Amino acid sequence: MASRTISTRPQYPHQKQPLHPHPRSSVGPATTFRTYHSHDHPPPPGPFTPAETALLSAAYIHVPAHGFTAEALARGARDAGLLDISPSVLPGGESGGAFRLICWHLYTQRTALEGKVGGLTRDAGSPITNVADKVEALAWERLKGNAEAGVVGRWQEALAVMAHPSYAPTSVKELAQLADEILYLAGDSSVDPSWYSKRASLSAIYAAAELFQTTDQSPDFRETRAFLRRRLSEAARMGGAVRSVGEWIGFNAGAAVNVLRSKGVRI
Repeated sequence: MASRTISTRPQYPHQKQPLHPHPRSSVGPATTFRTYHSHDHPPPPGPFTPAETALLSAAYIHVPAHGFTAEALARGARDAGLLDISPSVLPGGESGGAFRLICWHLYTQRTALEGKVGGLTRDAGSPITNVADKVEALAWERLKGNAEAGVVGRWQEALAVMAHPSYAPTSVKELAQLADEILYLAGDSSVDPSWYSKRASLSAIYAAAELFQTTDQSPDFRETRAFLRRRLSEAARMGGAVRSVGEWIGFNAGAAVNVLRSKGVRI
């Protein structure tokens, strides 16, 4: 992603040093996600080596049919003209390769959002200028990305991999980066403690909406969009009364769990 010329991010003392690329490719630290946007501290390059990029981009098209699996990786290797043994060189063995493929989806979908900002419109076709509406629109664009990539039917499998203790920290970090990206692109310029609470809230809401999407049978995932809109609206109403990040997460998680259980999701 290109460096921005203006940063609206607050640079709190403990955030003055951005994350730097790890010297080698790995499932954990190699996912070189930045802590905030800044012209002085441009974002690091993507977290994938050229060899991984060739393999994962080719394997990605097989995910709808075969999931985030060794089979998709093997087929991708053949498509890319690589040796069948190529997926085995990914960090972490077979499960590590599956997680790297999941990371490819998360990273490419997140970084694609910047190119969609200029085209955000309301249902009636008018441009969106309000920050809150942009947040909703960008979160919805990200959810649409799951559908367009054909991975919605495979996402509960992906969540099971992401929940593994070895991969959970990186998965949570990527979710935080997504919330940060959405708020930045929406034009949020808060420089007070709400900087944290907004990101915590949006992370919780997006995660719940993404899980909801895996059970949504409505045309064009309309119920998922309505779910997202309700959660964001409820969070906005609660904003003035919430005193901590924990309360934000607790409120949003509690509301989401009740709806998800009604949809048959075991949580």
